[in-house]
Parts: sequence; structure tokens; C-alpha cells
Amino acid sequence: MNTAQLGKDLTSQLKLSGSTPASSRPSTPQLQESKKLIPRKELLEKVQQTQNEDISLCVVGHVDAGKSTILGRLLVDLGEMTSKDHEKNVRNSDKSGKSSFAYAWAMDDLVEERERGVTLDYAVTSLRTSNGKVLNIVDTPGHAHLVHNMISGAQQADAALLIIDARKGEFEAGFSPRGQTREHALLIRSLGVRDLGVVVNKIDSVGYSKERFDEIVAALTPFLLKSGFNKERISFVPCAAMTGENVTKRSHKVLESWYNGQTVAQVLDQFEAPRRPFEAGLRLPVHNIFKGQTAIASGVGVSGRLCAGVIQVGEKVRCMPGDEFAIVKMIEVDNDSVPFASAGTNVTVYLANIDPINLSIGSVLCSPTDLVPLASKFIAQILLFDINIPILPGTTFEAFIHSINTSASVSKLIETVDRNTGAVLKSKPRVLTGNSAARVEMSIGSQSLTSQSGSNTPSNNSIPVEKFTDNKDMGRILLRHEGQTVAAGIIVDYMR
Repeated sequence: MNTAQLGKDLTSQLKLSGSTPASSRPSTPQLQESKKLIPRKELLEKVQQTQNEDISLCVVGHVDAGKSTILGRLLVDLGEMTSKDHEKNVRNSDKSGKSSFAYAWAMDDLVEERERGVTLDYAVTSLRTSNGKVLNIVDTPGHAHLVHNMISGAQQADAALLIIDARKGEFEAGFSPRGQTREHALLIRSLGVRDLGVVVNKIDSVGYSKERFDEIVAALTPFLLKSGFNKERISFVPCAAMTGENVTKRSHKVLESWYNGQTVAQVLDQFEAPRRPFEAGLRLPVHNIFKGQTAIASGVGVSGRLCAGVIQVGEKVRCMPGDEFAIVKMIEVDNDSVPFASAGTNVTVYLANIDPINLSIGSVLCSPTDLVPLASKFIAQILLFDINIPILPGTTFEAFIHSINTSASVSKLIETVDRNTGAVLKSKPRVLTGNSAARVEMSIGSQSLTSQSGSNTPSNNSIPVEKFTDNKDMGRILLRHEGQTVAAGIIVDYMR
């Protein structure tokens, strides 16, 4: 059935008055009085007319590289944070004996984050660049034991800033085999990020040294190219976030004597939004679940990033896995109520007629007439990183697929393939080693991982997935083992 026909069927089924069968109409008076849905053809035309250049940007890097400080500085310098709010952060951070964290507190607003001086979970904010482009920014944690939170944030990104600490020994620690600079770069590329800004921060701590900047660029460039980034889509920029040098403007004479390139803000300006699959079926993986706190924003609230399709107020949606349906009561984008939202948008959706017990992080909201597939096994083509452990049938991993974090094991080694062409090299290999590529059959674990690892996945063994060729965001997979990211790949087929 083609998209247009599906749209006609969806429109006729989901109208909340008129032709809707009595048995499927909402039971509450408020929902019965809802306006008719916008017909799908008209809705898609509206989406095309209102398509903007919004980009989701994740900020990653080794612990204490200055990620939150750079974002705080951008928010203040570009006018997204008022002088009053920044001065409040300055006073409070000074009282706490953490005056150097005043800009970081623009992003790190949890009590524990401020007490410890580190980012613990990913935080989302919006920033309008000098050319009017809107960036939905995700600030991610840098600690090794918080990689699962970093992945949750990076899964929502179109582009990324990789923050480097220029200080002697600090860059080397982050770029070591167990450092987060190396792992974060691999992760964001594996999650589909193509545009990368590499910000060499704290350049003032090395006397604005051109030699140090060139040394870092020379070390990172071959690694990033090997990881799959295109040289033309990588930008290197030095800055000193604490003083604001080269964040939005440049004035230091030593830096100006050898660097005449972009500021951090100008790097953000050059990122381009990818084409969004808004004509496809609705796919909204749930990243967070909460209860609405106001009369308007009441009911069950879920947030996430629309990976495909369009969602509108009044629409009936299906929660997968499960047999539960809900009515979209309200949609928020950047804290503003909107009548609809399309693919690529980070949204908060308030649902009616559903018990929160039937929702989990990792659930997917979709159209009742275009259900997301559920699978307990799938075929993945994976690329193994530089690892020392052999991969055998039965090896169990921590698997990340869209907003799902669960256990999965290799049930069969199908074949090894050429990393570049995908041509089969060997069928039914006995073992997989580092820096190789292979197709494997994987089974979802019988139990989700413990909360200590940050997992939260639907309780049964079937999870919502799609082939990478059908939906890129729903068809990527990351595998970790004993605290190390060991492989990334795509889902090429699945078994229900």
C-alpha cells in the first residue's frame, strides 16, 4: 500500500467525530469535543511549508574538557541567557566556592551536578545562531561510567561538537585507548553524525600555542578519517571558553597572529539540516516518561525525537510493544504548544487514555495503521573496533538501539565481510576479532540490564526495530561489553 493510500486510511480512521465508529471514539467529553484532524495530504503540505533549518547538535568529549562551559558561554554571548540569570549563576557559584563553574551552571542545573562539578545526565537547550538557525543542543556527560547517558543524548543528533582539552597530558588522557575522546568520536559517527566541529578548548592554558594546536590536529585527523568522517565535514577551532576567546569573537593578539579561521559560533552556522523522512509512518521512540504538572499539560507526558512521520494533536497512536492506544492531547516543542510536529523534532507529547504502566523508555509511538515491527532476533552487519576480546556465539552485550538499552547476545556468526565493499570474505566463521566486519544473528536477552547500567527496555523479548534501509534512526545498533564500546552497525533484517 502506498503512502498516499495509507494517509487516506489513517485520516478516515482517526477523525474524532463524524465517520469514526462509536466503539473507537474517546470516552471523555473533552476528547469528544476535539476538532477534526488535519487530513494527511494537507498536513504534509503544511509541514513542507513550515520546514525549518533546525538542527540537533550534541556536545561530547572527555571529562573536564569544558563542554558545559562552552555551551554556557555561547548561551550568554548570543543572548539566549539573560544577564540577570547569568549573574545569578555567578553569585551562586561564587558562594559555593565554584566560581569557575558559573558558565557551566547554565547547563548543569541538577543539585548533584553543581555540587560535584560534573555533568551527570544529558541536558537539552536551544540556541539561535547569528544567521537565525536554531540548534537543539544536547550537552552530554564525559565520565566513562556515564557513557550510556552520553549515547542517549547523541542518538538525537544531526551534528556534533567534540571538545578537546588542550592542556599537556589532558588531551593525551582523553585520546588514550580508554579515553572518552576516542570513544565519543567513534560513537557519534556510528550513530550517524557526519558534520563535526572539533573545539580545542583551554588554548590559553598553553599560551595560545600554534604548535600545540597543530599537534592535536595532526593526532586527531587520521583517527577521525579512519572512523568514517569526511575531511571536508570536519572543522578544527581553538578557543578559551573561560575567557570567551574565539567562542563568538576573537581579540587575543597571540591567537590572531597565527589563526584567522572560524569562531565556535561560526562553526555552528555552517552545519546543515539533513532531509527529514516526514512522509514516512510515525515513529517516536520514548526517551523519557513523566506526569504532566499543569491543567493544560496534564496526563502522561513522554519526550523523544521524532525519527519519522508527523504527529498532530487529537491523533490516535499505538504504543509498541503492547496493545495500548492513546490520544495525543498536547504537543510541545521548545516549551511552546504546537498543533503538529514532524520528523527531526525533539518533542514532548501529552497523552490521554493510557496508563503510564504500559509505557517504557524504549517504547515507540506509531500510527495504528502503520505499526513499527517487533523483533526478538535480528541480523546485524557490525564493525568491530580495536578490541582485544574475541567475539563468539553466546557473547552477551549491552545493546543500544534508538532509545532502547538492553542486553543482546550473538546467536550465530553468519559471515565476515569486507569493511569497505561488504563482499563476503568467509562464511560461518568460528570467531570474530578486532577491526573486522561481519554479519551476525543477535537475540534480545531475556531480561533487561540493571538500572546501574542505565537500561530501561520493554519487559518482553520483542523490541521495536526497523531495517536501516527503512529507517536509519531505528536501524542502528551499538554494542558495549564490560564498559567498553566494541562494535557498531546496522540492522539488515529481523525475525518476529
